[in-house]
Amino acid sequence: MNTKPPAMPRSTHACLLLAGSASCALLAAAAHAQTAGDVVDLGTIFIDSVAGSTDGETIVVDQVSSGSGLPNDILESSASISVVTSKEIEDRGAETTEEVLQYTSGVATDYYGRDDRFDYFKIRGYDAYTYRDGLFIGENFGGVREEPFAFDRVEVLKGANSTAFGVADPGGAVNFITKSPTGERLRYVYGTVGSFARKEVGFDLGDNFGDSAFSWRLTGKAKDAEAETDDSNDDEGFLLGGLAWRPSDATTISLVYDKLYRDGYPNSSGYPANGDAFDRDLFLGEPGFNYLDTDRDTLTLKVEHEFGGGLEFGSTARWTDGTGGFGYVFLGATTSETDVSRFYFANDAGFENFVGDAHLLYRADLGGMQSRTLAGVEYRDNHRDNVLWYTPADDIDFTDPTYAGGLDLDETTPFQATTNDTRVASVYLQQEVAWDRVIAQVGLRHDRIDAEQTDNLSGVETEGAFDETTARAGLTYRLTPNLSLYGSYAESAVPASAFGVEPERGKQLEAGLKYRPDAMRALFTASVYDLRKFNQTVTDADTLLPETIGESQVRGIDLEAKAELTDGLSVIAAYSYLDSEIVESDNGTDNGNSLGSVPRHSGALWIGYAVPGRGAIGDVDLGLGARYIGEYWTSDANTDEIESSWIVDAALGYGLTDTTEMRLNVSNLLDEQHVAQKGFSANYYNPGREVALTLSHTW
Repeated sequence: MNTKPPAMPRSTHACLLLAGSASCALLAAAAHAQTAGDVVDLGTIFIDSVAGSTDGETIVVDQVSSGSGLPNDILESSASISVVTSKEIEDRGAETTEEVLQYTSGVATDYYGRDDRFDYFKIRGYDAYTYRDGLFIGENFGGVREEPFAFDRVEVLKGANSTAFGVADPGGAVNFITKSPTGERLRYVYGTVGSFARKEVGFDLGDNFGDSAFSWRLTGKAKDAEAETDDSNDDEGFLLGGLAWRPSDATTISLVYDKLYRDGYPNSSGYPANGDAFDRDLFLGEPGFNYLDTDRDTLTLKVEHEFGGGLEFGSTARWTDGTGGFGYVFLGATTSETDVSRFYFANDAGFENFVGDAHLLYRADLGGMQSRTLAGVEYRDNHRDNVLWYTPADDIDFTDPTYAGGLDLDETTPFQATTNDTRVASVYLQQEVAWDRVIAQVGLRHDRIDAEQTDNLSGVETEGAFDETTARAGLTYRLTPNLSLYGSYAESAVPASAFGVEPERGKQLEAGLKYRPDAMRALFTASVYDLRKFNQTVTDADTLLPETIGESQVRGIDLEAKAELTDGLSVIAAYSYLDSEIVESDNGTDNGNSLGSVPRHSGALWIGYAVPGRGAIGDVDLGLGARYIGEYWTSDANTDEIESSWIVDAALGYGLTDTTEMRLNVSNLLDEQHVAQKGFSANYYNPGREVALTLSHTW
């Protein structure tokens, strides 16, 4: 019997906070500009987002909103930032955040195989936090799987940078830039069929309301599909609606609502670790206890205003309310030649979050220097109810499975039930000064975090608080108008994952080069870095409790190129070298061990080639990619190693008319199968081949 627990009660205080923020925020909006010329010109600033209509037309961007906290020409940012535009997402047919990031240097994906509970990725060797329009979402592990169709672009900030975002791991962060009304006419619809009985339709529409100052955007998709294994499903509904008011060139106010609903499958049972290779469709869980649900509502208000005289104001407030959970059976050790042990594992969560940011930006011309000063405050209030169930299940014969029927959660005592409330108040300051070809950036941020946890099984209440100040400094030199050299120092801080565990802190030194040639639309970047994490916390595999392992270090090199070499030829290339090491262990792990799930070498190459149509023959668009993942240890203990692998992807597009295209995307073209992770005595395979055929139309 599959009994999902009812959604937990949630408070309404975030609604009141959002309403208050909205009332205060009706003062504002923003202006846009660019940097140009041989001498650095800071220009007009994009306060919240630099994503524009070109994100759907090119894989190469000039402006970024991440980095120092001040939006910049990418050559003038003293940080390593990769941007995946909506065009690249569509060209590669990326359906998940992991797939979006697969061709980005410094990022490791698929290290937990076909487990679909969360978006699993690491940046420069560490788990990463995610943000939306610069506002905190949470850690990718344990969070909601985001819908890439909701975003104009995905920015990957590499390295420690808590001064820009607040809570962040030292490896980096991912910032999603939401689609919002642009005032331009937009008409796009598509339909997709594919592997595992996939059927999907979607649309992205937008326009002005006549000649008024109001514009709108409506984006959505609906998917009905199965997954790789038997007795699985992968259904989704997503809807985003936005309104924007631009009463003048100086002011923009926008309100965006989106709804994400997933009815999926965890894909987490695994396969027996007895040395055999099993078919991916083998299902050893329980058909009546096999679900992965998300139901989330998000409301975002943005206000931007330019007062004149160099002074600008920006504010963003976001309220989120939702439920989520999963139930499945995972495998333990084999108990005979044909039997394997199993365990029920389930989670149910209810959450309500509010986050608001308000800041002032002042631009000044100081004779031969130009200055930008950004000062702001942020407040975050997160509430979460979380219940876990964990209990043994009957063994199963993996040669002839017979299912037991599932688990009634109403009749099962939870393993853990907690209520967590976290409030974060932050103040930050960013300063940039440019003269001649030199740009100097410094930043300072202070976060006050108050946390409360109630153990709903024992009734024990625990409180904790800590203050953390982080700093950042960077220097960029424009060797030529097309080539820049930069160096930076940055810090990060992450609150304790459990009471009694020290907060994690990080530091990074980095140097790099960025080149943007005149002859083509392209960006080439190279960086070297040395980062350290202190009080690093991991989850013990036996107790499922967090523990501090001490200090670790990652030194590495990131190389990346995105180039549209000609009108028909484009290239995306990435390579990373990561040398990770546990420097000081507090939990018995040997010093000198490498970090788990961190490949020393990884790389990717995607080549796109477009052939113009002639006469009755339409345009042909070809794409071929290859991803390499080097060997990596399954855990910090360095006892089991995963072998290196190559994965090939492909795409073929054909223009039926100037406005209608048929596109075929194939991930894992050769159906490469290997063990991507080993856990609890079970193996987890990488995702298998998946084919999608899409018909799209614009007008």
